[in-house]
Amino acid sequence: MFKLFKNLNYIWNKFTKAGEDFWNLLEEELILGNISFETADMLIGRLKEYSYKENISDPSLLKNRLKNYVLDILRTDEGREKLSIGLSKPSVFLITGVNGVGKTSSIAKLANLLAKKGHKIIISAADTFRAAAIEQIQYFGEKMGIEVVHHQRFSDPGAVVFDSLDKAIAKEADIVLIDTAGRMQTSSNLMDELKKIKRVIEKKIGREPDETLLVIDSNVGQNAKSQAEIFNDSIGVTGIILTKIDSTSKGGIVITIKNDLKIPVKLVTYGEKIDDIDYFNPIEFVNELIG
Repeated sequence: MFKLFKNLNYIWNKFTKAGEDFWNLLEEELILGNISFETADMLIGRLKEYSYKENISDPSLLKNRLKNYVLDILRTDEGREKLSIGLSKPSVFLITGVNGVGKTSSIAKLANLLAKKGHKIIISAADTFRAAAIEQIQYFGEKMGIEVVHHQRFSDPGAVVFDSLDKAIAKEADIVLIDTAGRMQTSSNLMDELKKIKRVIEKKIGREPDETLLVIDSNVGQNAKSQAEIFNDSIGVTGIILTKIDSTSKGGIVITIKNDLKIPVKLVTYGEKIDDIDYFNPIEFVNELIG
C-alpha cells in the first residue's frame, strides 16, 4: 500500500555495519519520507544510543530496533487504534479537514464500514457551503440506504447538526457522522464555525463529540502537521483519517503527528471504492515503512 521510504532497503543492503555514512543516510531518508527533523533526530538518537551501549552495528539488527521505536510511537495499549463508541446513543463523530482531502467520500466509506458492523447510521450534511456537497453526500446515502439530514445550501451548519441529532435521538440511531465544510486551517471565521458546531453538539447530547476526526491527504507532506496542530488547538482532534494511500504515498507524517501532537491515525482510505477503508494497523504500517 505504501511506498514510503524507497531507499531504506538500499541502506540496509548497502552497509554491513553502522558508521557515519550509515547514520547520515538513514536520517536523511527518514526526513525525505516526511518525518519531521525533530522526530527523525529523536529516532536516530535512540538508535545510536542502543547501538553504542549494546555494541551492535549490524544494520539488520538496527532495522528491527528502529521498527520497535516507531511502534512505540504509533501503538496504544490496545495495539490498534479504535473509534470511540459512546455508551449513550447516539455516538457523534465530527469530521473536519481542509479542501480537497477527500473528506466527504471518507465519510461515506466510514458510514459503510460502520453500517456493515450493524450500527444504525445517520449522516449530517453540515457542509452547506461547497457547491454540490449536499448532493454528493445524498448520493452516497441513497446508495448505502443511510439517511442523510440536510438543509438548503448556505443554511446554518449548526442548525443542520441540531436537527440531525434530534432525528438520531428520535430514531435511536447508533452513530451520527457530521460532514463539515472544507476550510483552510488559517481561516479563523471558518474555524469559529467548527467551534459553534461543537457547542451545538455539547448542548444537545451533554458531552463533546465522541470523535473529532481530521481528514488528511497522505501526499501533502509537512503541511499536514500544521493542519493537525491548528485544528487540534481550535477544537481538539481525537484522530486522523489518512486518505489517498497508494504506492506513491509518503506516510512518514503519521509518525510526526503522533509523536509531536499525540494524535493517532485511526483510519486509512486507499482507493475509489466504497469499501476502500480500514482501521489503521501500526504493525502493518511499520513493516511496509521500514522493510
